[in-house]
Amino acid sequence: MTKTHETWILVADDDRAHRDMLRANLEHAGYSVMEVTNGSEAVKCVKTQHPDLVLTDMRMPEMDGLTAVREIRKIDERVPILIMTAYGTIENAVQTVKAGAYDYILKPLDMSVLLNTIKTGLEKRSEPETQSKLASDDYIAESPAMKDIFALAEKVARSEASVLLTGESGTGKEVLANFIQQKSARSGKPFVKVNCAALHDQLLESELFGHEKGAFTGAVAQRKGRFELADTGTIFLDEIGDMALETQAKILRALQQGTFERLGGTQTIKTDCRVIAATNKDLEAAVAAGRFREDLYYRLSVVPMRIPPLRERREDIPALANYFMEKHSEKNRKHMKRIAQEAMDRLVAYDWPGNVRELSNCIERAVILSLGDDITLESLPNNIKKTSSAPEGDLNIMEQAERSAILTALRSCGGNKSLAAEKLGINRKTLATKMQRYNISEE
Repeated sequence: MTKTHETWILVADDDRAHRDMLRANLEHAGYSVMEVTNGSEAVKCVKTQHPDLVLTDMRMPEMDGLTAVREIRKIDERVPILIMTAYGTIENAVQTVKAGAYDYILKPLDMSVLLNTIKTGLEKRSEPETQSKLASDDYIAESPAMKDIFALAEKVARSEASVLLTGESGTGKEVLANFIQQKSARSGKPFVKVNCAALHDQLLESELFGHEKGAFTGAVAQRKGRFELADTGTIFLDEIGDMALETQAKILRALQQGTFERLGGTQTIKTDCRVIAATNKDLEAAVAAGRFREDLYYRLSVVPMRIPPLRERREDIPALANYFMEKHSEKNRKHMKRIAQEAMDRLVAYDWPGNVRELSNCIERAVILSLGDDITLESLPNNIKKTSSAPEGDLNIMEQAERSAILTALRSCGGNKSLAAEKLGINRKTLATKMQRYNISEE
C-alpha cells in the first residue's frame, strides 16, 4: 500500500469485526486506514509505511500493545500511538503511556471521544520538533545538586502530587516544570502556563477561570480560562507568590474540589488538572506575614523543590555555556567552535545574579560580537571580564568546573581526545595530563 498526502491511520487489532467497524468510522471521518492483526505486523508497518497515527489494541497475539509501543518508539519517536483497552487493563494502558503512547481509550469505544483523541494526537505530531528537542537539551546537570533534583523530579513526575518549585529568578524553574510534565502520564495532554505576576488581579482571575460575556468592561464574548483549558493535563502557575488573597482562595477551591465558576457566571465547571507552581519569593515568610494562605501553601507544596542559584553549582557552567554557544550560533547563523579557556575561567568565577537566563544572554551577546570561531575574553561583558580569578579557597570549585568541561567535551566528541582537546582549546598532551589529574577514565 502506498501512502499519499492523505492522513493515514494504522489500526492494529486481531478482532476483524472491530477492525471493520473502526475502518468504516475512520473513513467516514475522512481518514485513510491501514490494518494489521498483531503487534509484530504493526511494528513492520510503521517501519515501511510510516503512518500518521497508530491505533492499537492492548491484547493481541504475537506481540501485545505495550511491547509494540516500545518497539515502534525505537523506529519513530514522533508518531502518535493511541491504545484501545478494556476497563480491566487500564493499569497496563498507563504503562503504555509511560512507554511512549500519548493516550488510551476504553472499550467499548465512544466514537466521538475516539475521533477527538485522534485529532489531539495528530495535532501533537504537527507541533514543531524543535520545541521538544530544545526542552530535552536544556536539561543539563553536571553538578551533584542538579543531578539530585532531576532524579527527584523524574520520580515525582510519575505521581499526581502538586509540586512547588522555588529559587531565584532565572534558575530554570520553567525548564524543570517542562521536565516534570514531559515525564508524567499527562505528557500528551494540555500543558498550560500562566505568569501570575504579569497580570493585575481581575485580569489574572479572568485568565485563570475565564469569564462570561459582559462580566466586565471589555468582556465582549465568553472566554474559557486556563484551568478549563488544562483539563486532563497540567497547569503551571509561575510566580504564584504575587497573587491576591481573593484569587488564592479561588485557586484553593479549584484544587480541593476540582470546580470553579467563570467570572460573571453561575455554572459550576469541573476540571482535572495537575498543578506545578513556582516562585522566587519566600512563601513561608509570606504565610507568616499573612500575604499568602497557609492552606494553599501546603496544598501546593506537597513536593517542594528548591533550585539552587548558578553560583552554588558552578560545575554546571561549562556545560551550559557550551550548550548556549551551539544554540545561539545556529540561531544567529554563526559557526562558533569553542569558548577559550581564559573566557571560560571568567564565566565560572562570575556569580551570575541573573542565573542561567543571564548566562544565556551573555553567551548570545558573545556569539554575535565574536569575529572568529572562538568566544574569547574580549567578547564578554566588562563586568564578567573584570571578575578576578577564583581565590584560593574556591580552587576546588574551579577544578570541578574544569573537570565537568572536559567530560562534556569528551562526550560531545564521542570520546575522541584529539577532537575534545581542540574543542577545549588545549593540546592532546595537556588533555591527557588533566584527565589523569581528575581521574577521568580513558574508556
